[in-house]
Amino acid sequence: QISGHPVLAHKITIMRSSETRSGTFRAVLREVTYHLAYEATSLLTTKPIAITVPIPNKGGGIGSSDAHEAIAASSTMKNSTNSANSKETSTMEWPHGQKLKEHVALIPILRSGLGMVDAMLELVPNAAIHHIGMYKRLGNQQPVQYFNRLPRKCTVDVAYVLDPVIQTSGTVMSVINILKKWGVAEIHVISVIVSKTGLKQITDAHPDVHITAGAIDEEMNQDGVILPGLGDPGDRQFDTDPINDDEVLLHPSKRTRTMD
Repeated sequence: QISGHPVLAHKITIMRSSETRSGTFRAVLREVTYHLAYEATSLLTTKPIAITVPIPNKGGGIGSSDAHEAIAASSTMKNSTNSANSKETSTMEWPHGQKLKEHVALIPILRSGLGMVDAMLELVPNAAIHHIGMYKRLGNQQPVQYFNRLPRKCTVDVAYVLDPVIQTSGTVMSVINILKKWGVAEIHVISVIVSKTGLKQITDAHPDVHITAGAIDEEMNQDGVILPGLGDPGDRQFDTDPINDDEVLLHPSKRTRTMD
């Protein structure tokens, strides 16, 4: 599912621009993620629950005698006292509330996926968060896992994989394989921009996986970098300079230093 919303297209253009500073980039990433997540979570289901609803007694409206009679047939009315103002109020028991049925987990791919978590939590605040760290060496498309915080036992019904940009799809597909092996029944990938090649590879290899993205980029260079893309989403979020891939996991004291 690729969003064609004009507001998203506007905001993604802001993210692409080299003039956009890290603070703005993070803020817009959060906004874009929220809109994509709203679309992605439409596939979740609910179960009915009973709740109590306060009914105002003051004046007419829903607290009037006519309204009370109208709801009495399908619900139970109670009287209660509000201790703050010592005024009697009514509540009604309503058996038709809705609650999300699935146990949801967010899987941000470190480190760029971190900037998408807060927006997701606004929609599903009770979701579990399990981090998976992956990196790739320049010129080598095989991703390497360096961090995994999945619990030993899988209790998740739906997992949302968060990665701002999908290029060759190798990283995302590795995470999908990890989650399937862990036992997740339903996987949904959310990304701001996905390459045409990467999208096809995911859908061919994993037709059961849902994908929600803001835009598709057609081109990719010989190093597997999406064009035009939006740069390195991790560096742009955290205002960091690229590190030599051969040194990425070295302790800072052992990395090559320059006087620049």
